[in-house]
Amino acid sequence: MLTLALLPICLRLLLLPNHPVPFPDVYDEFSHLLVADTLRHFRFANPTHAMQQFFETFFVLQQPTYSSIYPLGQGLVLTLGWAGVLLSIGAFCALCYWMLRAWTTPLWALVGGLLAVIEFGPLNQWMNSYWGGAVAATAGCLVFGALPRLRESGQVRHGALLGAGIGLHLLTRPFESVFLVSSVMAFLLPEARRFMRPAVAAMLAVAPAMVIILVQNRQITNSWTTLPYALSQYQYGVPTTLTVEPNPTPHVDLTPQQQMDYRMQRSFHGEGTDTVGNYFVRLEYRIRFFRFFLLAPLYLAVPWFLIKLREFRFLWVALTLLLFAVGSNFYPFFQPHYIAAVSCLLILVAVVGLNELNRLSGESARVVLLLSFAYFGLWYAVHVFDTRDFSVALRRYETWDAINHQNPERRRLVNEQLARTPGRKLIFVRYLPQHIFQEEWVWNRADIDSAQNVWARDLGPAENEKLQHYYPDRAAWLLEPDVLPPRLSHYEPPPAVSPPSANPFITPQLVNP
Repeated sequence: MLTLALLPICLRLLLLPNHPVPFPDVYDEFSHLLVADTLRHFRFANPTHAMQQFFETFFVLQQPTYSSIYPLGQGLVLTLGWAGVLLSIGAFCALCYWMLRAWTTPLWALVGGLLAVIEFGPLNQWMNSYWGGAVAATAGCLVFGALPRLRESGQVRHGALLGAGIGLHLLTRPFESVFLVSSVMAFLLPEARRFMRPAVAAMLAVAPAMVIILVQNRQITNSWTTLPYALSQYQYGVPTTLTVEPNPTPHVDLTPQQQMDYRMQRSFHGEGTDTVGNYFVRLEYRIRFFRFFLLAPLYLAVPWFLIKLREFRFLWVALTLLLFAVGSNFYPFFQPHYIAAVSCLLILVAVVGLNELNRLSGESARVVLLLSFAYFGLWYAVHVFDTRDFSVALRRYETWDAINHQNPERRRLVNEQLARTPGRKLIFVRYLPQHIFQEEWVWNRADIDSAQNVWARDLGPAENEKLQHYYPDRAAWLLEPDVLPPRLSHYEPPPAVSPPSANPFITPQLVNP
C-alpha cells in the first residue's frame, strides 16, 4: 500500500521540469481554493465585504457571508495546496488495493492497484487540477472495501470504517451520498439483523461529518439545514433544462459529436425543455465519460465481468454503477468527479473481467494488461520528452489525459506581470460584449483586504471611484482579458463629459442611434 501511495506521486514529480505545479483556471477550482483559504483562517465563513458588488463571481456567496458554496471535503485537502492533491491521489491508489483485497485474490488486487496508479496518477485530471475527485474516490474505497469484510465477519471495526467512508463522502459529494447509502443498504439488507452493532459504530463514525456539515451551514447561511449550494441556487438560480435540436442549422458543418457538444452547452444556459426523451439523450451523451475511468484496452475485459453476475455481490456492483449513472443524470451538468466514489468499483469490474478472461486464455489477459501499461507508458514518455519532435507530433492525439499542455498561460502571464510591479494592487476586470462567461477572472482570497492583489468587476467610473476611495493605498490597474493577448494597464477613468452648450443659437442635432 505504501508503494502504491508513493508511486503516482513520484511519477508526477518527475514531470515537473516540463509540467510545473498546476495553475487553477476553472471557477470550481477557485471556489474550492476559497474553502481552503477560509479554513486556514480557522473559520467556515468570511464576513460580508462592504463593497461586495465588485466581487460577485461564480460559486461564491456574498450574502449573508462571503463564502464558497462547496462542502469542506476538497477544501480540507487543499489547505496543503497541490501537495494535498498529490497525497489524496496516493491515498486513493493505496486504498483501492485494500478495497480489492476484499473482493479478489491478492495478486489481482495488486494488478488493480497498479491500474489505479496509471489511470488516476500523473496524467489524470484529478492530479493536475484542483477540482477534486480523489477524496470522494478514497471515501468509496473505504465503503466498498468495508462492506464485504463486514458481511463476512460482522466486526465492529469494519462498521466504523464504513461509517468513516460515508462521512468523508458526505463532506465531499453530499448529493451523490444518497446513492452511496442506498447501495450500502441494499448490500446489507438480506442479513440486516447481524449488523446491529456495526451499524451503531457506522453511525457514530458518520456523526462528526454530520456535525461539521450542520455547523458549516449555520456559519455560512445562518441556517442549520440550508446548504450553501442550495442558498446559491435560491439567490442566483440554476439552469435546469436541456435543449436538443434535431439539426442545429448554424452548425451544419460540425461533426455529430460536435453537434451534441453544442446542444449540451446550450443546456448550460437553461434553454429548452427538459423532457423524458432529453433525459435519455443526456444519459447517452454521458456514457462517453466512463472512458475517463478505464483505459481503452480494459474495455476488452469488461464483457467477461458479466459472467460473474450470477453471484449476488457482483450483481450488486453492476446495480450500484447503474444507480450512480442514472441518478447523477437528473441534473444537466456532469463531470467525472461527481461519481468518483465508484472509481474503485469500475477497476474491480476490469480486474474481475481480466481474471475470468485469464481462466479461459491466460495469454489474452496478459495481452490486455500489456496494452494497458504500454498505453500509459507511451503517453508518459510523451510528457517526459516534452520538447522532442515525436512528442509534439503525438500530442494532438491525446484524449483524456489532462496534464497542463494547455494550462492557463494567459493567467500566468498576467500574474507574472503583476508580480514584477511592487506594491499592493487593485485590478478592475473589464469584459468585452462577446466575453465567454465561463472565463471568469474575479477571484479573491478569504481575507480580501489583506491580499496583495484585489480583483474587482469594472462597474463604471462612478462606482469604481468608490472602490478606489476604499483602497486609497492600492495602485489601480485595468485588465481586459478578452483582448489577445490580455491587456493589463494602469487604470485611468475616462475624462468627464462636458455638459451640453447652453448657447440658444446652436440647434441640437438628432443622432440616429
